[in-house]
Amino acid sequence: MTAPEDRPYDVVISGASIAGCAAAVLLARRGVRVALLERRSDPAAYKVLCTHYLQPCAYPVLDRLGLVPALEKAGAVHNEARWYTRWGWIEPKAAPGEPRLPYAYNVRRSTLDPLIRAHAADTPGVDLLLGHNVTGLLREGGRVAGVKVNGPDGEREIRARLVIGADGKDSAVAKLAELPTRTHENQRFSYFAHFRNLPLKDGITHSWFLEPDVAYAMPNDDGVTIVAVIPDKKRLPAFREDLEGSFMQFVRDLPAAPDIDAAERITKITGTVNYPLQSRKPVGQGVALIGDAAVTGDPLWGVGCGWALESAQWLADAVGPAATGRGDLDGALLAYAKRHRRKLGGHQHLAADYATARPFNPFERLMFSAAARDDAMARHMHMFASRLIGPLRFLNPIALAKASAVNLRYRGAPAHLSHRAS
Repeated sequence: MTAPEDRPYDVVISGASIAGCAAAVLLARRGVRVALLERRSDPAAYKVLCTHYLQPCAYPVLDRLGLVPALEKAGAVHNEARWYTRWGWIEPKAAPGEPRLPYAYNVRRSTLDPLIRAHAADTPGVDLLLGHNVTGLLREGGRVAGVKVNGPDGEREIRARLVIGADGKDSAVAKLAELPTRTHENQRFSYFAHFRNLPLKDGITHSWFLEPDVAYAMPNDDGVTIVAVIPDKKRLPAFREDLEGSFMQFVRDLPAAPDIDAAERITKITGTVNYPLQSRKPVGQGVALIGDAAVTGDPLWGVGCGWALESAQWLADAVGPAATGRGDLDGALLAYAKRHRRKLGGHQHLAADYATARPFNPFERLMFSAAARDDAMARHMHMFASRLIGPLRFLNPIALAKASAVNLRYRGAPAHLSHRAS
């Protein structure tokens, strides 16, 4: 970590978590001088409220960052998954003779955050400044030109061509820049806890779609499994009366439930009762947002970490040359905003609609039921759930026709008999 200097940077990034560290590394490799600010002083600090799930869409970014070997060494778990529905289990498997399905990792943030932060700090061109909190934005000629920070040595200003907000859903940078925000209420709440010695079939992630309630159990590094319950808010008053008892009973009542009573709970039950979805305009004059600062997704889908990495890469690719003064920065920011909207807008729209705690709509019933009965449809579902394809490709006419044909073939058959065709 380089000592702070009163010299201009090309880029200032607020937030040294997943998105901020990824952006810092990718930008510095392009010759950009980066001040990476983190309000917390502990280099091992990590986010607690998280699904600890890196979607397969994030694997190419992890590989590009050079983090895959370190994650494997740390014991991160390849995130294969199976999903319960009223039609039976959806269990995506590679086609015979084909390579395994795309994957990334289940890894606790207590492992991931210090790892990626150290990687950023060791990257030439990155100054990691711990204990620095952004308190204001500098402006010149109507555009953002740096930040005011409060750090260990008091107040200071850091000037840069571009300020990046990687400071989460309550982004100070976004608020100070007055970037427009759309908010969608989430009609579910969530609680989770960490367990040891919780056996799961095939040792892979389990998700339960109970319409409208949801739950999941995800094996992570060091033999720890994260169990989360995400019920309709109508159940919240009863949950609050006896949180531990309600949590445990919810898990016990799951179809083919894991034996949670035989496992050892190693953390308290933590959660949130109000976690709205937010979509902000990701750019302004001299400012850009990545990760949760730009789009805060529904925790139910576990997209936050993957989108943090992807958005960091999209921004670095767009603004790399311009951030050093060799190009049109405003044009580069608009290109990033367009890509961000194209890649994530459809996913966020569907998630916001499902966050109303409604049951499956007709398209979802068609696709989920077919995926529980047919291996090819299960693979198609996996590609969408992994955010490797968007809603339009997921619901393309060919896929809808195949799903209809699958369901017609097994009309009236019990789910356990209809599952699985190839």
